[in-house]
Amino acid sequence: MFQRFQQQFLSLKNFYFITRYFLPWIAIAFFVTASYGVIDGLFFAPADYQQGNAFRIIYVHVPSAFTAMAIYFVMAASALLTLVWRTKMAAICMSVSARIGVWFTLLALVTGSLWGKPMWGTWWIWDARLTSVLILLFLYIGFIALQSVIAEVQTRDRASAILALLGVINLPIIHYSVIWWNTLHQGPTLSRFARPAIANSMLWPLLSMIAAFLLFYVWILLLRMRNQIILRERKSLWVQELMA
Repeated sequence: MFQRFQQQFLSLKNFYFITRYFLPWIAIAFFVTASYGVIDGLFFAPADYQQGNAFRIIYVHVPSAFTAMAIYFVMAASALLTLVWRTKMAAICMSVSARIGVWFTLLALVTGSLWGKPMWGTWWIWDARLTSVLILLFLYIGFIALQSVIAEVQTRDRASAILALLGVINLPIIHYSVIWWNTLHQGPTLSRFARPAIANSMLWPLLSMIAAFLLFYVWILLLRMRNQIILRERKSLWVQELMA
C-alpha cells in the first residue's frame, strides 16, 4: 500500500505537478492567520500584569520555537523514510527542511534573548530550555555541514538521515526541560490546552501566529522542494519538456 502511495504521490514528477495547486491556498491561509495574529496580538490583546507590553514578543518567540521543533520532527520522519524505503522525495524534504529550520531556531534564540534581558536581567543564561534549543541549532548546522561535504547523493542522504534520527532525542528534552529541571524559563502553557495558563484574549492570537509560522514553513518547503526536483531531474524528459 505504501509503495502504491509512493508511486502515485511521492514520485518526483507527480509531486511537482500536484503541489502547484496547493501553493496559492497555503499562501492565502498564511496571510489570514498572520494578519489576525499580528493585529490582535499587538493592538488588542491586553498587556501582561507582570511584564507589561514586553510580553508581546511571545507572538514571535513561541511560534518560531514551536515551528523549529516541528520542522526537525518532519526532518526526522523524512530521514526514516529515506533509510527504510529510500524515498527520493523524503530525502529532498529532509534536506530542504534543515535549511529552513535553522532560521526558525535562530529566530527563537534571538527573540528569547531579547525577551530575557528585561525579564531576567541578562541576554543569555545556561538555562536547560535555552541550552537544549541551542543544541537544536547546532544539530541543524551539523546536518547542513555534513551534506555539504559529501558529493555522492545516496551516501549523503544516508549519512545525513542517520544524523537526523540521532538528534531527534533532543526534542523531548526541549519540551520537558522546564519540568525536569529547575529553570528560569517559564513552565508549559499551551501543552495544558484544557486549562491553558494564558488568557483567551492572549491565547487565540498566539495560536493564530503558530499556525501562520507553520503555514509559512510548508509554503517555503514546497517551493524549495519543487526547485530541488527540477535540479535533480534536469536530465529527465519531463523536465526538459517543462523547461521548453
